[in-house]
Amino acid sequence: MKNTTRKLSSADQTALLETLKNRFEKNKQRHKDIQWADVEGRLASAAAKLWSLHEMEKTGGEPDVVGQDKQTGEYIFFDCSAESPKERRSYCYDRVALDGRKENKPANSAMDAAAEMGVELLSEAEYRHLQELGKFDTKTSSWIITPEAIRKLKGALFGDRRYDHVFIYHNGADSYYAARGFRGKLYV
Repeated sequence: MKNTTRKLSSADQTALLETLKNRFEKNKQRHKDIQWADVEGRLASAAAKLWSLHEMEKTGGEPDVVGQDKQTGEYIFFDCSAESPKERRSYCYDRVALDGRKENKPANSAMDAAAEMGVELLSEAEYRHLQELGKFDTKTSSWIITPEAIRKLKGALFGDRRYDHVFIYHNGADSYYAARGFRGKLYV
């Protein structure tokens, strides 16, 4: 049964916080000068954000802190799984692309799935920032936010890492592949 309350049980919350803390401690290079106690303090008063982080975790995203917004003080979480999250693959880009397919429709679109989780897709700049923190999408690819001018022409952007370089490509927004998913971001 799907959780429509967007609130975690106390057991799920405790388990999630432990998972996030362990990942945070193992990957300090992603968030230099940020202390877990400060992040945990923010999370304690953000039930809806915890639910979104749980959705990121549940679908294979392995969310972790990658920075802090200097203006708002919010901590920035990205999906940091080595490959595009497994439970978020084989989606086309958005609802328009999904509705436009007459045959062989995918189960969902990346934009719709992200909205259902309460997260957003990474922008090109954010995707490139993630790739500075490690090597991601060496066997998969991830949809990223596409500029409206490209989207109007029925295209969409995705990124990956090959040959030790980060590439941003284009495809028809209605395309979908078993090795292409999306990475989410969440501000807490």
